[in-house]
Formats: sequence, structure tokens, C-alpha cells
Amino acid sequence: MSDRLDAVPYRRPTALAILLIVAGAIGLWAAFMLTVDKFHLLEDPGAQLSCNFSVLVGCSKNLNSWQGSLLGFPNPLLGIGGWTATIAAGVGLFAAGRFARWYWLLLNLGVVLALALVIFLITQSITVLNVLCPWCMVTWAVTIPTFWAVTLYNLKEGHIPVGERARKLFATLYGWVPLITIVSYAIVAVLAQIQLDWIHRAFI
Repeated sequence: MSDRLDAVPYRRPTALAILLIVAGAIGLWAAFMLTVDKFHLLEDPGAQLSCNFSVLVGCSKNLNSWQGSLLGFPNPLLGIGGWTATIAAGVGLFAAGRFARWYWLLLNLGVVLALALVIFLITQSITVLNVLCPWCMVTWAVTIPTFWAVTLYNLKEGHIPVGERARKLFATLYGWVPLITIVSYAIVAVLAQIQLDWIHRAFI
């Protein structure tokens, strides 16, 4: 399979590169803002953060919870490192860089771990903490398409080894990443509505 892949002329994945840069920049900004808010809470546990809009929508409860520091330090620090790497990968691709297979697999591992963390935090937010954190939701919003785009690209390109028929399927699905992302958003929104009734309570 690798010989066939090497024989195919390289086509720069411009759309993926742009997605990685844009999503990385948005995610980095969200992680930075959460880090700043965490500093404010460390200085004053009762601080009123700009992201606190109501009982349902705010950052303080998430940042002060154990879920907000899973590895013993604030989760946003993971975002700062991870999204910086995402931007670097996007810039490398945009500059016509051709990455080795191991690089793609590491990048894919990174987005899989990021999505797993996001799914855990979404679940905790809507079932345990009962609050929607604005900057957290921005992070969720860019992690989801990044996961789908990177994973489906690796599957269609053969970086993740699958059969030819499967590669054709994943190549088709890769073109539908925007729709798949919207469906993913809808699932989260529906689950949040069922648990929190956020449509009626968001600004109460």
C-alpha cells in the first residue's frame, strides 16, 4: 500500500491546512481566555468573570471544579499547548510541507485525545456541573471539526491503513466534514436541551 501511495503525486491539503490554522487560532484564544479567568479566580475566588452571564452560562463553576484540572493543573494549559501544535501543523501543510506517516498518526492521536477530553467535559458540564461555559463551548466547537477532518483525511490517504473500498468511503465522507460537524453540534445541543433546558434558561 505504501508503494502505491508514494506513486501518487502529492496534493497539498489546502482546505485541511486552513482548518487547522483557523481552528487552532480560535482554540488557542479560548484556552488563553480561560487561563486568564483562572488567574482571576486564584487571586479572588469570588471574582465576577466576564464569561459569567447567568446561573446556566458561565465559566467559574467549571474552572473551580476538579473536572477543570484533570491532570493537576488547569485544563486550559493543555489547550494552549495543543492548539499551538495544531496551528504549527496547519502552517507546515500550507507551506507545501509533506509530513511523514508517523507525524500524521501522532497528530491523529492528539485530536482523538482532544475529542475524548471534550466528550468527557461536555458530559460533566451538562449532567454534573449543570452549567455551560462559553469559552469551553468555543473549544468544543473547534475540536469536533478538527477531529473529523484529520481522522477522515488520514483514513482516505492511507496513513491509517484500511482497505481500498474503505478508503473510497472515507474520501467521500471527508467531503462531508461540514455536515458531519453540524450533526455533531446538533447532538450536543439536543443532549444539553434535554438535561438543562438551555433554550429557555440561558439568560435567566
